[in-house]
Order: sequence, then C-alpha cells, then structure tokens
Amino acid sequence: MLNDGFPSAPSPPKSIHARLGFTNPIHHERHLRVVCIGAGASGLLIAYKLQRSFSDFELVCYEKNPDLGGTWYENRYPGCACDVPAHTYTWSFEPNPSWSSVYAGSEEIYEYFKRFSEKYDLGKYCKFGHEVTCATWNPTSSKWEIIISNGSETIHDSCDVLFNAAGLLNNWKLPDIDGLRDYKGKLLHTASWDQNVDLIEKHVGLIGNGSSGIQVLPAISSQASKITTFIRHPTWVSPAQAQEQHIYSEDERRVFESDPEALLSYRKALETGFSGLWPVFIADSDTQKTTFDGMTTMMRDKLRNEKLEELVIPSWGVGCKRITPGVGYLEALASDKVEVAWGDIAKINERGPVGFDGMEYPVDVLICATGFDVSYRPRFPIIGTSGQSLGDVWADVPEAYFGIAAHGFPNYFMIGGPNSPVGNGPVLVALEAQADYALKMIDRLQTENIRSFEPKLEAVRDFSEHRDRYMTGTVWDIDCGSWYRRNGKVVATWTGSTLHYLEAIEQPRFDDWDFKYAGNRFAYFGNGFSQTELDPEADWAFYLRNKDDSPYMSRNKRRIATTHTNSSTQITQTTVKVL
Repeated sequence: MLNDGFPSAPSPPKSIHARLGFTNPIHHERHLRVVCIGAGASGLLIAYKLQRSFSDFELVCYEKNPDLGGTWYENRYPGCACDVPAHTYTWSFEPNPSWSSVYAGSEEIYEYFKRFSEKYDLGKYCKFGHEVTCATWNPTSSKWEIIISNGSETIHDSCDVLFNAAGLLNNWKLPDIDGLRDYKGKLLHTASWDQNVDLIEKHVGLIGNGSSGIQVLPAISSQASKITTFIRHPTWVSPAQAQEQHIYSEDERRVFESDPEALLSYRKALETGFSGLWPVFIADSDTQKTTFDGMTTMMRDKLRNEKLEELVIPSWGVGCKRITPGVGYLEALASDKVEVAWGDIAKINERGPVGFDGMEYPVDVLICATGFDVSYRPRFPIIGTSGQSLGDVWADVPEAYFGIAAHGFPNYFMIGGPNSPVGNGPVLVALEAQADYALKMIDRLQTENIRSFEPKLEAVRDFSEHRDRYMTGTVWDIDCGSWYRRNGKVVATWTGSTLHYLEAIEQPRFDDWDFKYAGNRFAYFGNGFSQTELDPEADWAFYLRNKDDSPYMSRNKRRIATTHTNSSTQITQTTVKVL
C-alpha cells in the first residue's frame, strides 16, 4: 500500500522465522557499555564522537583527577604552554578564535577543553576522582572486568569495549639520582607544581633541558636571583615552522571571531606549514641539511656564546628529538643570571646536586624538569587473553597495531599508543583518526554477530618489521637520547607523515583482525527485513536519483574529492599581520 507516495512501514509477520529466533532486522543494534580511562583531551574526544555517532550505548570515563583536562589540568608550571602554534592545537571541527598568542599557556588550553566539554555536555559521562587500578579480559563473557578506586572504596565495573585514553605524558617521574630524597630545600617536579612556591630572590636549580625545562627557564629568570641549570645533552631549540611567539591583538582576535573563513584560512596555512616539515625527518634529505644549517645559525645568533654553542647545539639531525620552540630560552641561557652545569649529576646531598667532578651546587629550590614514564607500559595491570599484563608483554619493546590496539587484548583501544604520529606533523587530527577507526570497529561489534576482535599476531609482527626497516632512513634512528627510541627500536613515531597516517588508517584493514562470533557469523541477518523497511520516515527508494553523486570506489578519486577543496590555504591579507 502507498501512503502519500511512500509505502507504510510493516510489522514483521509472525512466522516460523520468529519462532526460530529471527526477531530483529539486519544490523540490529545491541546495547554496548564502553569504559574510557581518562577524561583528558583524548577521553573527551571519545565521549564526543560516541555521542555524535551512536545511540544505544553507555559510557563512563574514569578520571583519577578531580577535574577534566588530563595533562593540561596537571601541568601548571611557569611557562607551560603549547609547543606548537595553538591554532593547530584544536580539534579539526572545533576552532578557537580567542587564543591569546601563538604559543598559548596551559591554563588557556585547559579552558579550551573545558568549554568543549560544556558545549557538548560531556561531563555527564565523567566520574572524577576515580582511578582505574586493574582491567582484566573475561573470555567467557567477552567483557572487561575493571577495578576502580575512588579513594574511599573499591568499585567493580565491566564493559564491552575499553579505551585507554590516559595519555603518554601522564605518569611523571623524578630523576633516579642517588640522594634525591636527602635534599632539604624545596623539591619540585614540573608536572606536580606547587603554586605557592616562592622563587623571588632564590637560587634555583633546574634539572633537564627537554620541553618543560626549556619553557621553565625563561619564565622564572625574572624571579630567581640565580639559576643553575643542569644539562646532559644538546638539543635543538627553535620556533616551530619559524613561528616566533606573538600576542594576538584585539583586532586580530575580532577578525577570527567574526570571520570564520578568515580563521579557517589561517588555520589551514599553519597546518599546511606544519605538515610541510615532514621531509626534515628524512635523514639524508636536502631539507634536513638545509634545516640543520639554518637552525645552527639561528641558535648561534641567540646564544652569542662560543662555549654554550659547542655544548648546546647538537651535531645530530634536526628532529631526532622533538623540536621545541624555546621562546626566550637561548637568550636566558646565555644571560649572566644563568649558570650552566654540564654533564651527569653524581648525587644530591641535603644542599643540592653534586657533579662527578665533586663540584657542589647548593640551591634553595630544585626543579626537576625530567619528564614522564614514556615506556608505553600502562601504570596499572591490563590483563589480556594470555593472563599477562600489557606492561609485562611490553617490558622490552611495545609492539602495537598502528598505535591503536594490541594483540591479545580484545575490544581494547589506545589513543596515542606506540607508533602514533607524535613528531610527524599535526597531532590532534591523528588522534581524531584513531578515534574514528575505533568507532568503525565498534559499529561492527554492535550491529553484527561479533563477540570480540583483536589484531592478529602476524599483522602486528609485519607492522613492526616494516617499522624497523623504514626507520633506518629517518633521523629518529640516530642515537640522540630521544624517548622516541627504546632498546634500539623507534617505538613512538609513525612510519611516515601525519597525512600518510590519515590515509593509512582511513578504513580498517579487517583482514588484519581476528573476529570471534557469537554462534553463526551471519545470524545478524535477522528476520529478512532491512532497517529501512522498519523506519516509518525512511525513503524506500533512496538509491534513485537524477545524477550519480555516490562516493567514488577508488581511494585516489575519494582522496581528490576530499582534498581538492575550494578553501584557500594561503594566509589572507586580513590575517597576515598575525605573523
């Protein structure tokens, strides 16, 4: 029967099919429970994308801190900021026209993610002050059994899918130096900063010249009477993409707020420049050689001190370690107020560090800018099908599948796992791609007769073999003391650019996955009805049209259709003053 030109939605007939259990249409959605560890940037992204694309699900994000934000909630040390231009540190779909400067501070970044959460009501999924202490896969129920502590009690939970969005730069650590606890002055770590500490007219010791140390030094130089900075290795310091720090004027921010296309054009220009850095990471490329010479000159111009130039400027390739835009760092390092103590610290006594030459450095405050546990081993047991924890499996080298999953750990996803694009170009868009990949897998889990899935061991091994061969041609394979490497393997970065990664994981390679089914794999075909036939508002002839506007079937034509946009990637006259 036709009703206003369209057939009415039928009720499935009572038949032998119903008696045989075929009661639902094809792709009937089963209810899913999802647990996400962490409510930092990645955890909020998972919550947003699940909410946007799925309906029949439960989600809880367990966050150990009393508030969201992850690393941007925890890290509030002086000078803490983006190490990339802030307009490239937003979700692709959620620009922020109100960044105050090119390298925005941590509090601003926290506020961005706070607004993001409030805008999409993501807080309803979060349980703060709840720390996951163990997760165990139950093969009988095909669920994860989870133990959580909220400080006063132990809570048990279970889920169909487990996300680990705890973040890589999350588990901070003090340096392993003999006598550290004997120090009687004020001891600080950048990721556990005491907001009440007073540095005015104090002699401050600073251990480390990684990203946080490079940000701290110029930020405290106006307060301390003297700073002794302890450096073991040289490091490349330069504004990323040659972007110097710049405070956006009210007029510039007004343009960004009132003209979305101007802001988009500016964002695209920054992002394009960021992606354009990729050839730097090819060890013998002309771009690497040119960048090496240019950055050497740039650092010399700012240091203007031959002794410091010999110590601080590396001889290894640019990008072997993450390039840090040290706003004001080199100038501070070369100032009269700063003393550079080169080499390893032998021990620390009650007054301060002692070098291997016996030189003592008494300080009032000792700041450890010594980073995080970057082994990729989870800080709590995650126990898979073998009965081993992921931390034990990855005791030597973390072997993951595309930075997303691990063999032996079904229905388990990581955001920013091993061999993700952490130094290859834009980062957040890569995390978005990881979330999208995971949700494509979850869509199958929910609408097909699947109990569990995990990457096949041979797929993980093949990827690792490809990774090891490919990395020999990159600057990351150089032994420069980078956390990108572990036991001789490059385990942190992807085997190509960020744009390469987006293409590589655009669609899941289902043949790389081991699926387990609940009975017959085709049981989800159901009662023979489509979802469309049971939707009273659906167009039953949706496939008829006046021209072929369907998606292209080849990757290349899909890529061209997606990337050949009309939006300009050039900085407009309106925004050019920003640079």
